[in-house]
Amino acid sequence: MLKGFRDFVLRGNVIDLAVAVIIGAAFTNIVASLTKDIINPLIAAIVGKPDFSYLVAHVNGGAVTYGNFINAVIAFLLLAFVIYFFLVLPTNHLLAKLKGPEAASNKTCGECLSEIPLAAHRCKFCGQPVA
Repeated sequence: MLKGFRDFVLRGNVIDLAVAVIIGAAFTNIVASLTKDIINPLIAAIVGKPDFSYLVAHVNGGAVTYGNFINAVIAFLLLAFVIYFFLVLPTNHLLAKLKGPEAASNKTCGECLSEIPLAAHRCKFCGQPVA
């Protein structure tokens, strides 16, 4: 029973996921600091207040703090922007460069112009021999 658990934990996917969660938490702190220390003061320079948490709607004696929601949306959008432009795009670019051009897997029949597999000796659509 413990051997199975040990094998599960030591499998590459579990360790990779644990590392990703830890790095993700640290990265979230960086983006939160970016939002709080850089973006919000810029918003304050334009709008007048650095934080939207003061925005509250009072309904039947209760308070709907939609300003906190706006702050969370701004933080999420910044996090998504940073992850996409600084992680996803460079990774995709690097993988495309390392992968190189793909070899053709189809050829065109000279008679009917249909796409057929490279290994075919005869067109499956018109029956003509292909080279």
